[in-house]
Formats: sequence, C-alpha cells, structure tokens
Amino acid sequence: MDAFFAAIEERDHPRHKGKPIVVGSDPLDGKGRGVVSTANYKAREYGIKSALPISTAWRLSEEAKSAGKPPAVFFGGNFQKYSAVSGEIMEIIRRFTPTMEQASVDEAYLDLSFCENYSTAETIAKKIKASIKKEARLTASIGIGPNKLVAKIASDFKKPDGLTILPPESVEAFLNPLSIRKIPGIGPKTEKIFSNLKISKIQDLKKYSITELEKLLGKWGADIYQKSRGQDDSPVMEDFDRKSIGEQETFFSDSKDSTYISGRVKNLCNSIVRSFLESEFSSFKTIAITIRFDDFITKTRARTLPETISRTGNLFSRPTPEKIAGDLEFEALRLLTPFLDHRENPENKKIRLIGVRIEKLA
Repeated sequence: MDAFFAAIEERDHPRHKGKPIVVGSDPLDGKGRGVVSTANYKAREYGIKSALPISTAWRLSEEAKSAGKPPAVFFGGNFQKYSAVSGEIMEIIRRFTPTMEQASVDEAYLDLSFCENYSTAETIAKKIKASIKKEARLTASIGIGPNKLVAKIASDFKKPDGLTILPPESVEAFLNPLSIRKIPGIGPKTEKIFSNLKISKIQDLKKYSITELEKLLGKWGADIYQKSRGQDDSPVMEDFDRKSIGEQETFFSDSKDSTYISGRVKNLCNSIVRSFLESEFSSFKTIAITIRFDDFITKTRARTLPETISRTGNLFSRPTPEKIAGDLEFEALRLLTPFLDHRENPENKKIRLIGVRIEKLA
C-alpha cells in the first residue's frame, strides 16, 4: 500500500486532499518527542519520512510554510482503524490468489505461479489495483517477479500507484544500478561497512565472491551474494488462520432505499453461505455488518447468537443452504435496520458500502 496510514487519513478527511500529511506523535509545536509513523508523498517532498523525529518533521513543515508552501497536517494516528482497513485490503487480495503471505499491516506476497505467464499475472495485478482503488479508495503498488525478493524490490520502484514487471531475464540488469540499500536486510550499519569498500550499488557488490562476502559478513555473506543476483528460493507461506468469511459491496450510487439495500444484503448472504459450505468449517455463531456512509464514516455492528448456525444440523434434520442463508439474512437485516432510520442514522445520510461477515467459525 502507498503511504498507508497517511493515505487513509487523506481519504477520510477530504478537506485535506492534496496536502502534505504526517501520521505520528503530537509535534507539540516542535517540542514533541516521538517519531513520524507515515508521511504521504507530498510531505516527503519536504524531507519528512518514516522514523524521523516528529520535532524535525514540524521544523521542515514550518520551513515549507515560510517558503509559501502548505504546511503539513499532523494526525495522531488511529491504529484500530488502520488495522480494520488492512483487513479489508487483505480480503480483496484473497479473491485473486489461492496463496497469500501477509508480511505486515500494509504489505503482502502473492503466489501467482498458477498464471503460467507474466501477461496473465499482469492482468490479475491490474484487477487487484482497480478493486482496491474502487472499494477502499486507496492506491497500491505491485511488483511482479520470479521470486519474493525481486517482487518486493519491484513493488517499491514506481510508487505511488505503480506496477513493475520483471521477468527472469530482466532481473540482473534491473538490479545492477540500484543502491545496495534496496536489498532487504541491508541497513545503515551494513551500508557503512560496504561504503568503506566503495560499494554503493548492487553491481559493485557483485564484484565480490561468495567467499569474500562470507569473510566480511559471516554466514550472512552468502545470503547477500544470492540477493545481489536476484536469487531467492523462499516460498510464499500461507500462515492465515481464518477467523471470518465475509463479503462487501460498494454501491454504484449512494443510497438510502431500504428495498434496494436489503436486496444487496440478501445477495451478500447467499454468497457468504456458498463460501461457508465450500470451507472446512461446519458452524458459526457471530454475525457482523459494516456500513459506510456517503461521507466515508464507517460503522460496524455484530451479534453473537445464543446458538450456533450449523451446516450439519442434528439427528433429525439437516438445514438446507437456503435455510442457512435465510437465517444469516434475518440477523444481518436486524443489525442493518437501525442504520436506515434515526436510531443509527439521525442525519439521514445515504449509504455507500455494506458488508456482511460470519465469525466464531468452528
């Protein structure tokens, strides 16, 4: 994701669109003691970046202001919100690949080897980017390569909203002119070691044999030797412990038509039940909904049932898919209805997105 936390704040506060945005601790007019968590690309033009002291970020913002530029907007950060948006993004990605490894709150590796060629992989990448932009109103940058290392480096190449494709025959020529800092794992301390040897680019690093690098860095030298040549055999590890099954839909036009919205909920519930019946799970006990209004304020509500909804039923009866979907729809609409009147929607706002999910799967 591109400047993830800052991008979410810019999305959720339209009046700040296009402004430099910094997420981190309170700058306290230059006296704050924390650091920058994320800065958007406009703020980075001022020299503000992640891990920079927040007091320095404030000073750079004030310098820009004195030069007639817009000052940075500082946000304290809402990490619960960022985590929820991350979950939405990962659910979008999972539609496109059977195997995904979430590396952090805003980054994931996808195994697209089933595509068999880079053209098909590119098509899928474009669909992922388009879905994230449409449903979450955020941009993502994607790198496609023969392994995780190359894909990671490629994903950082054309930010924001980038797509870089590196088939195997292009990898070494692409890597050669890049800074050694582009290799994951090479930080300031290792960079200083290499700087003393006049090694600044990856092509400089390749002049050293694996034995020489092992003498310099120990066992890690062999790893650097391989990475400088774009070699990486680490697999995409699916370590996802699925806790819910859900679907959501962004309406083509914002709406407060209860008949239309109820119909969309019915479709979502039918789709969720199909996924549930195809899964390894046999029952669920919690139903949750997500509502996003036309001003992008997002609300969630959930209810844990006194008894589970099971696909196996009991000795005397086995519920049909229609019965399970009907029960799910009933409970989802029960949670949704207050958002269609003054109880949860006193300002009578239109709804932009609805989501339904089932939790406490067994």
